[in-house]
Amino acid sequence: MNYQITLTAAEDAALSYAALSQDDWIQNAVHERCRVAIDEIVKIAVEKCLATGIQIPSSKDEMVTLAFNQGWVKTAAQRQAEAEAEAAARAAGVSENPDPTQQGV
Repeated sequence: MNYQITLTAAEDAALSYAALSQDDWIQNAVHERCRVAIDEIVKIAVEKCLATGIQIPSSKDEMVTLAFNQGWVKTAAQRQAEAEAEAAARAAGVSENPDPTQQGV
């Protein structure tokens, strides 16, 4: 996968103040966040495999793929959409009957 990032001149100057190489810093930040996420997903996959008797894949990449395919993990976008739907449902339930003493009336 290739991603492109665009910085303003001020952002580029500021990052040059903080890092020897803007590109190296960006690459390192992204790769480190990926590593952390992979470790989290691998932990979930191992636990689920052990609980369900599924053979644990031999590589972290395979574990990540398995975890997504089995629905053990979801993308951040999926989790956000579910949280928003849940919040909307709760809000709808509250607005339909704002007085808890009147439930079932």
